[in-house]
Amino acid sequence: MRIFFLSCSLVITHLAFAGIRLGSGLQDGMVVQQNKPMTVWGWSDPGASVAILPDWAAGATTVVADASGYFSGIVAVPAVRAGDYGAHALTVSSGASQIRLSDILIGEVWLCSGQSNMQFALREALDSTAEVAAARHPHIRLLDVALNFSAAPIDSFRGKWTECTPKTAARFSAVGYFFGRRLQQALDLPVGLVFSGIGASAAQAYVPQDVLAGDTMLDRLYLEPYLNSSRSKEIVNGGFSFEKVTRPYLLYNAIIYPLRRMSIRGICWYQGEANRLERHPYTHLTQTMIASWRRLFGQGELPFYYVEVAPFFWDNKDSTLADYAFFREAQRRISELGNTAMVSTVDVGEAKNLHPHNKKPIGIRLAQTALNRTYGRLDTPCCGPRYQHLEIKGRKVTVFFEPGTADGLHTDGGSEPRDFVVAGADQRWYPARASIEGDRIVIWSDEVKKPVAIRYAFTNAAVTDLRNAAGWPVPLFRTDAWPEPPIKTK
Repeated sequence: MRIFFLSCSLVITHLAFAGIRLGSGLQDGMVVQQNKPMTVWGWSDPGASVAILPDWAAGATTVVADASGYFSGIVAVPAVRAGDYGAHALTVSSGASQIRLSDILIGEVWLCSGQSNMQFALREALDSTAEVAAARHPHIRLLDVALNFSAAPIDSFRGKWTECTPKTAARFSAVGYFFGRRLQQALDLPVGLVFSGIGASAAQAYVPQDVLAGDTMLDRLYLEPYLNSSRSKEIVNGGFSFEKVTRPYLLYNAIIYPLRRMSIRGICWYQGEANRLERHPYTHLTQTMIASWRRLFGQGELPFYYVEVAPFFWDNKDSTLADYAFFREAQRRISELGNTAMVSTVDVGEAKNLHPHNKKPIGIRLAQTALNRTYGRLDTPCCGPRYQHLEIKGRKVTVFFEPGTADGLHTDGGSEPRDFVVAGADQRWYPARASIEGDRIVIWSDEVKKPVAIRYAFTNAAVTDLRNAAGWPVPLFRTDAWPEPPIKTK
């Protein structure tokens, strides 16, 4: 796991000074979100008139700096056509001072966030030598936000827009890179990718303090325990610790809040391992986080596409344990919130590796989800076969999937589907045989004469190969509503 360090806080007091200073992220080489307003902000002399002139506009937008020197202006950004990779410039001037930003592309901008599996670098991924060498994409731009923590929301962040080259892509998020590359190829437009996250981080670290305080459950479970601890009395700086990345709201204040003026198309999220022992609280926490980010950016119901945590055995060789499956079930329920979707990793995990190396399918699935749901390409597959209902006749159980998602069922090499279990009314689970019959599965076990429920891949570490014709896996599922047993330790 890679960890980035920042030794000091980025809180800056802006006093009156001659000249102009632009806000974080307003740089040469950036990508500007097409067909959305763009905020240009910074500091000049108090009361000074500031002119903002992009080369795509007919005239300048003029604003006046306030008593602290802060200014902010909104400029329209046009929609661009496929294949338009023209470089643009933007000039900000005040009196004799002028800043000119160049090599600006207009296209699609996505925020990528989460913990270590999102931070996991391309140079560490499967087939990294070939993938890094091929990562020459001048129309993909990368912005890696430096790690920081803050007890209060701050305005600035450290990070530089860079062109996607083998050198810059190698250390960037592998999932983010594969997502952006697929999107750029499909849309034939510039793509900007912003990574802002950190390994080992918990979801509560990305939620505003006032939002946590205003929710009875979240306040009790996450905020009050922290505020009542000695940790909350410490001076917060930018230094990393595994404990600090789980504290409520510190990451939100330092690496999410400063991005709020950036126009984006949507968000990709890969997180959950740090919250794996939670169930409903995690679902509610993440849905609350999504809503708070949407309010922060003020761009409507921004798409939020997220990744299921990969199968992992958590150093326990008992193959029947299912606590991580129950967590992934809680993850899935996040998508009950509008304009969200989860992509499955049940076929690309590594049972004994918390950070599986095969990140390419995950990035591509996120991109296909965006292409289908955000960009209206409805012929692009964006989900695997989803369980719909079952029929029981004697000892055999037939599983049906939702129409339109099956497209035929397949396994590697045509092998028998695995990782099915069946139970009778006694709630005791037995391994089951399974066969594919068109777009359905027939399951049985000689140990269960009267089956009442089945589960598929519903254990901590099952890595499976049951997919549809488009290569999307059948997500883990269960047909029972029996309560989760107490979590076993080694």
